[in-house]
Amino acid sequence: MTHINAPGGGGSAMRGAHARVSAQRSPARSGRNSPMPQAAPHAGFAAGSGAAGTCTAPPVGLPRPSSLLSLACAASASPSSPTAALRAPLTGEQLVSYILEGPLLGSCGISADAVRGAAGEWERLGRQLALQLGFEHDAMDAVEKLRIYHYYLPVYWWAAAQLDVHRAAGHKTALVLGISAPQGCGKTTIVEQLELLFNWLGRPAASVSIDDFYLTHADQNALAAANPGNRLLQLRGNAGTHDLALGTETIKTLRNLTAPGATAAVPRYNKSAFGGRGDRAEPSSWPVVSGPLDVVFFEGWMSGFAPVPDSAALAPIDPALPVVNEQLRGYRAAWDELVDSWLVIRIGDPQWVFKWRLQAEERMKAGGKAGMSAEQIADFVSRFIPAYSAYLPGLYGAGPTTARSGRTLIIEVDQNRSPVAQQPKPVV
Repeated sequence: MTHINAPGGGGSAMRGAHARVSAQRSPARSGRNSPMPQAAPHAGFAAGSGAAGTCTAPPVGLPRPSSLLSLACAASASPSSPTAALRAPLTGEQLVSYILEGPLLGSCGISADAVRGAAGEWERLGRQLALQLGFEHDAMDAVEKLRIYHYYLPVYWWAAAQLDVHRAAGHKTALVLGISAPQGCGKTTIVEQLELLFNWLGRPAASVSIDDFYLTHADQNALAAANPGNRLLQLRGNAGTHDLALGTETIKTLRNLTAPGATAAVPRYNKSAFGGRGDRAEPSSWPVVSGPLDVVFFEGWMSGFAPVPDSAALAPIDPALPVVNEQLRGYRAAWDELVDSWLVIRIGDPQWVFKWRLQAEERMKAGGKAGMSAEQIADFVSRFIPAYSAYLPGLYGAGPTTARSGRTLIIEVDQNRSPVAQQPKPVV
């Protein structure tokens, strides 16, 4: 259960008056589905109209990315584009010109005049993001510039506008912003950076993931035993392996955490427990959030997925999927109905998840930590691919289950986790 203290009760590990999740955050928060073993006015910004990749060629058989990052990578390898030029600081009109080249402005409802009118604020926020990310702002390379000014900041401005619309409609509750994105595409990183930025600006934010609501070890074992032939329900991950009631209670608690000094303890899941099979963390270790909150980021790899009307029709994708589809029917009422605005991060091929997981394991091994083999990674990712195959077409074609016009942003990233040059058109 989510523990709530009345104003004045219970301490929190918040920085200043900002209502952030405390530093007790689990290490597993970096990559939620890791394997088993006051701000300036936003005039002119209309509402709703991961880590950066390296400059490497995609594996044979996968399409070559068409994003601005690819162009930046090509430029960095060109003799006519020396490193010094790539790392030259962006200021003034040069910064404005660079921002206006970004592919997300139209999708985020940001006009050229709005950029020019708030150029100083863009730079101020860009410098803060660089500080958060560990970049040297005035010596950023092409990938770092792109991540801040072509990706994170446009999404921030859109999210800030969503909060303004929420408040203008008379809502006193926190804005619940749902983020749906596949594993490995960088959603945890962008959520963390947006959360930090909102808090830095005095608009308190907190975040929670569907991973925080996995069944306890005992309940997961019972689910697996009740479905002995279903490989998708033997381990945590798919619809049916979450405690929907716990998620509902937690989101409602955070959304209504509006009294100054009120606090709430947020559930966390320990993925390393029981040899990597996982278990819910002890409540005493749950991080504490302080109110009042303005924004709650709610992220997940399958957030907003709509069940297929005929479960039996999914059997050709995977014989285990019809049961998962029936479980998915309960998620809209339990969770999706609580989301005010949606951000969907779209990818070109679910198979990229394997590549991203492999990269993560290689980084772990390079750092001296244990990592899975390619075969183990393939087995892990294969448990999610059926759901991607079944539900991503609907998500990308119609938006999340509770998507509304003006309150839904769908952006597309390439294999390097950077926005593609040609962004998808609105679907709602």
